[in-house]
Amino acid sequence: MTSVAESGNGTGHGPGGVREERFGEWVVVRRHGGRVAELVLDRPRAMNAVSTEMARQLGEACVALAATREVSAVVLSSTHERAFCVGADLKERNSLTDAELVRQRPYARAAYGGVLALPMPAIAAVHGFALGGGYELALSCDLIVADETAVVGLPEVSVGVIPGGGGTQLLPRRVGAARAAELIFSARRVAAAEAGELGLVDQVVPAGTDREAALELAGRIAANSPIGLRAAKKALRTGWGMDVTAAMEIEDAAWRTVAFSGDRAEGVAAFNEKRTPDWPGE
Repeated sequence: MTSVAESGNGTGHGPGGVREERFGEWVVVRRHGGRVAELVLDRPRAMNAVSTEMARQLGEACVALAATREVSAVVLSSTHERAFCVGADLKERNSLTDAELVRQRPYARAAYGGVLALPMPAIAAVHGFALGGGYELALSCDLIVADETAVVGLPEVSVGVIPGGGGTQLLPRRVGAARAAELIFSARRVAAAEAGELGLVDQVVPAGTDREAALELAGRIAANSPIGLRAAKKALRTGWGMDVTAAMEIEDAAWRTVAFSGDRAEGVAAFNEKRTPDWPGE
């Protein structure tokens, strides 16, 4: 993790007493109450374009989040008023040699892969442009809440590349192979209303309310068993696309990780005693 001296901010408190931890200049983790964390893209001057350094910071933040047992849900958000993330930093890319691009690739993969590998449920709060790598960051989350200003798409073939943050694999899993092919091959941008109809996003909310709606949803999710949430996510992610027999074995293995846990004992006891569970998280 970037040190306080390097980041110029480090760990502190944001508005309303929310705990903040900076991972370099452009990525912030905010710890809200109720076991919710917010992973914030904070490079507003570049509309959150993902440079090599920003990718490194995002990857480090994801490693730190994945290691904590105190977080049950994550919201991926943006500080830019008109963009979630416009994708790769093409100005930087234009200056890279082939050798430099090869060296940059592991940082990009760690950033996108880090979001995808978060063990707890993750929700993208999208407004404005979420294009290319920006939309791939959203696709790496389990759910996407978008406001009415959102515009999403994977336009990489229009600049001579292909999606490299998981788009060719995650989009078909969301909308099917043929729909994904049309969107990737045409490189077209899709506004929020159509994106909701096609399943490119999961919920469309009024303009300016995506973050609020995502945090509210995260709070509802995080009120449930931490052990159960992680096991359910693992079963969902691992079993997708497998034949049903293999997938049922994956579900059974995930069930066994929670069936004998403290969370299971507390959940059953709280139900019978008609009270809110006090999850031990183990």
